[in-house]
Order: sequence, then C-alpha cells, then structure tokens
Amino acid sequence: MEFKIENVFVEEKTKVFIIAELSANHLQNFELAVKTIKAMKEAGADAVKLQTYTADTITIDVDNEYFQIKQNTIWDNKTFYQLYQEAYTPWEWQPELKKIAEDLGLLCFSSPFDKTAVDFLEKMNVPAYKVASFEITDIPLIEYIASKGKPVIISTGIATLADIEEAVNACKRIGNEQVALLKCTSAYPSPLEEVNLNTIPNLKDTFKTVVGLSDHTLGISVPIAAVALGAKIIEKHFILDRSLGGPDASFSLEPKEFKAMVEAVREVEKALGEVSYELTDKMKKSHEFSRSLFIVEDVEEGELFSDKNVRSIRPGFGLHPKYLNDILGKRAAKVITKGTPLNWGLIR
Repeated sequence: MEFKIENVFVEEKTKVFIIAELSANHLQNFELAVKTIKAMKEAGADAVKLQTYTADTITIDVDNEYFQIKQNTIWDNKTFYQLYQEAYTPWEWQPELKKIAEDLGLLCFSSPFDKTAVDFLEKMNVPAYKVASFEITDIPLIEYIASKGKPVIISTGIATLADIEEAVNACKRIGNEQVALLKCTSAYPSPLEEVNLNTIPNLKDTFKTVVGLSDHTLGISVPIAAVALGAKIIEKHFILDRSLGGPDASFSLEPKEFKAMVEAVREVEKALGEVSYELTDKMKKSHEFSRSLFIVEDVEEGELFSDKNVRSIRPGFGLHPKYLNDILGKRAAKVITKGTPLNWGLIR
C-alpha cells in the first residue's frame, strides 16, 4: 500500500523516514525552538514533529487524586495540568516553526490532541498527522483526524492488539487508508526489556501497512535494530543539550547522538539490500580464495592419485572439492608438477 507524505514515499524500498520530535525541548523559548530545528536538519532528520495542545485542551486544572501523577514516572509529584502547562508548544509559534522547517527542507507536522488542534493544523496545511500513544483510544478524535484525508501515523505505546485494530479501522471507516503504525513503549525512558522489537514484523504482517518505531529508550541501538526488523519510520526526541533539562530531556538525543543514529540507520539500509544469492563481481573475485583440488606433490604419468598428492586447499582454481573421492585411485594422464590445479583433462 502506498504511504506518502507530500512528495516523500515511505515504502518497502524507500529510505527510512526519520522524525525528530521537538516536544517540550524548546523550554518555552522560541529562539531555542528555532535553533533546535536547525540542528535537527544538520543531524539528518527528514521531518520535525510538533505537539499541538494546551493544558486546557488536553486536561483540566484539578488537583484531586485522579489528576496527580503518581505512576512512578519522571513527571511524578505534578498534576497533569502542571505538566502540560510546562510542556506545551505555544500555538502562535507553530506556523512560523513549520515555515522555518520547510525552508530548511524538512517536513513539519504535529500531534493534535483535540478537534480544535486539528482545525488549527488544517489552517497550517500540515502534510500529515500523528496520533500519540495515549490518544489511540480516542476513536472520535482519530476519525476526525482521518477525515482530513492526510496520512495518519499512530503510536501504539499503551495499546492492546484490539486497540490498534479499532484505531486502524476508525481511519478506514472514514475512507482514509493511509495509516502507518509505530511500535512504542510508553515508559519514559523505556526499559530495554519492555521494548519488544519483534512486534514490528508482526505489526506489519497483521495490518499490512507501513510500520516503524517511536522510541523512548536511552541511546540509539534500539532504533537501529528496529530498522533491521523492518521499521520504515523512526521517531526520536531531539534536544540541543540534555543539561537544559525539561520534561523530556532524559530520553532525548543530543545533535551528535541523533546524527550518529541517522548515519547508522543509513548504513543498515544499505546492508539490508534484498533477498539475493547472486554473486557480485567482488564476490566472484573473492571466490578465488575458496578451496579446490590441487596437486600437492609431483606426479608421474600413470601414477595413482592419493590423499598425499591431491588435496583440497586454497585457492579456488582447481576442481570442486566434492570430486575428491571420485578422483582418488584414478591415474594421472601425464606428468603433473606440484602446485597445478586439478582438472578433468589431467585424469585418465
């Protein structure tokens, strides 16, 4: 199935689509946001992703037990409202950030968290939408997003198989077949033991769609491995410097780390290639280093071939070693000097 964001195809044979997530790593500083987007481009990202919500569109300002974060996360001891007040990206920035990104050659889109955010992003003419993991059960929101006819990328960090199926079906029910799924572990940072990358090929087989990884682990090994397992989209949080702090700093990559990840992903892409048993020219040349049958002692005409005067050795210019037992006990057709590759013309 074709999955295309503007003029960028994301398919089996295309390069991995790498998204740098700005999230809260602007620390409410517009100039820092701009510098971060420029660094994303330099690090090799294909797209920058924003988040479009306010504390009031995503939750309510209540301090009872239901709204206090106590899930043993890096955000504990805050209310949901306090966290999102700190983490949101001001809406008035977003059209300008999108233009800055596009001028740099980056695609720019966002995760909307309610219908007003979708309407706002439609006015910005974003090329795609991302459904965050915690919104995968908000079927009315997903239907509204899908109704805009743009590609929809859905993270699965808190989803059961049934949740994923319902979200995908919601898009299709609206007539939007352009759906990609990202394996995700909604723990921040994610323990390696909970990542379960082997789910990626299963997601692809189950839903017959483009799959990828939204990663919250520390480091870059997990996204690299994901590409080897078939991920065609990689999303990773990006920060200029973790020492800046902020809600997402601990599981975000700095520019050098992100660049190293991109370079490694591109190397893996080249190495994956396709299913092939054909020998390249270099492989054919290297075949000369294989084993073959050689005369290893001078042999007189009529002399019997034995395991003393015929051996399987390197290089590979003689007969295939599989013929050794057929040749032993036969006689030499002529005098053969040590170091001669054996061929059928030398055998009587």
